Amino acid sequence: MIFYILLLVIVGGFAWIRLAPSDAGAWHVDPQVSADQDLANGVRRRIPGGEGTYLALNQIILQSPRTELLAGGPEDERATFITRSKWMGFPDYTTIQMGEDHVELYARSRFGRSDMDVNRKRVQGWLDQLSEPAEQG
Repeated sequence: MIFYILLLVIVGGFAWIRLAPSDAGAWHVDPQVSADQDLANGVRRRIPGGEGTYLALNQIILQSPRTELLAGGPEDERATFITRSKWMGFPDYTTIQMGEDHVELYARSRFGRSDMDVNRKRVQGWLDQLSEPAEQG
């Protein structure tokens, strides 16, 4: 009987992680990036560029697997995305915001104290894609 209760608790926990609602008011916030930072559960990046960089980054993020727009979008100066892990569905939130001559990017996990470097690697992949056309041209 204890086994089934434990199993139910574990399954319920995983269901909560996958199905928990995402409050745009809590996650669609100003990234407040003054400098690049690697955090325990995410990263902050400030990259040079204007509207073209912001729009290109929006497109790259939206083309990422298991990623969807939570709030804002290409037509706004701020957009927040949810990317879920492949197997467990853990949500990570990424907010990008256009500045005068830069784009601010803040990627962070919702659950846990550490994201095991997942957000840093994902963001670096996006930034690598962003710089590819400039290198090829």
